Amino acid sequence: MALPILCVGALTLDTIFSVAELPPGPGKFIPQAAVEIAAGMASTAATAIVRLGGTAALWASVGTDATGKRLISEIAAEGVDCAAVRQVEDARSAFATILVDQSGERIIVPYYDGKLLEEPNASPTISSEKLAAVMVDVRWPKAAARALAAARSAGIPAVLDADVARPETLDLLLPLATHIVASDVAAQQITGEARPATAVERLAERYESFVAVTAGGDGVYWFDAKNGVFRHCPAPKVVVRDTLAAGDVFHGAFALGLAEGMPMDRIVAFATTAAAMKCEVFGGRLGAPSRAEVEVRMQK
Repeated sequence: MALPILCVGALTLDTIFSVAELPPGPGKFIPQAAVEIAAGMASTAATAIVRLGGTAALWASVGTDATGKRLISEIAAEGVDCAAVRQVEDARSAFATILVDQSGERIIVPYYDGKLLEEPNASPTISSEKLAAVMVDVRWPKAAARALAAARSAGIPAVLDADVARPETLDLLLPLATHIVASDVAAQQITGEARPATAVERLAERYESFVAVTAGGDGVYWFDAKNGVFRHCPAPKVVVRDTLAAGDVFHGAFALGLAEGMPMDRIVAFATTAAAMKCEVFGGRLGAPSRAEVEVRMQK
């Protein structure tokens, strides 16, 4: 059996509403559809890894409340190893309310109890004998920093999902990663550059690691260090219903490609296709595609 990829960070209860349009102001808005699911950046990435044929483990924090038990149960049911999920006494499990409009754009309002984000007392074993890679998000910075540093020391990929976060969080995590994949919004926050193509150049100047910027329907910009050139992978054309969790699916697929030893251009195309396909399905994490579905789409 292939070694697992350890995903570190968010595990939340997401209530997702499909609405005709995002609210222009105060009022009452009737959704067209709704789901309530266990999700979160790292948890969705772990789900994507499993659906794409890999093995994943999750290191996250929940409370000892009923919500926490439900979150662990739902992600474990996807085939993710949740043995390392920390249950914190007197903490409220994380949750979020999300509105998604007909074009797939969304508003996300998350809540994280500060107790969930405290320094972990213990860590999963991170070694080349136990893990194929580590993938972290920015939602539990102290655990993410520990995991990235341990992965670097172990000589395995240390992948950072560089999303929008406090500057001190990004300053802590960016230098520790072997592979930085930033959203276009986060890349602008980090570099001051609005254009993804320029932002990836600035990232490559600053960090001695693989760098890429995801830009939604515009695809992915990345630095091909082997050949010393900047490259662009266009996104497949899809009918967008829900962009929620597309980035998380990308990061899971990207980490899996690294673990499987794919060439980098294949990894980027594989992850870009998986993320685009997720956008065709309402329900955030529920839209993560299977390996067979992605491979068929890549052949078209």
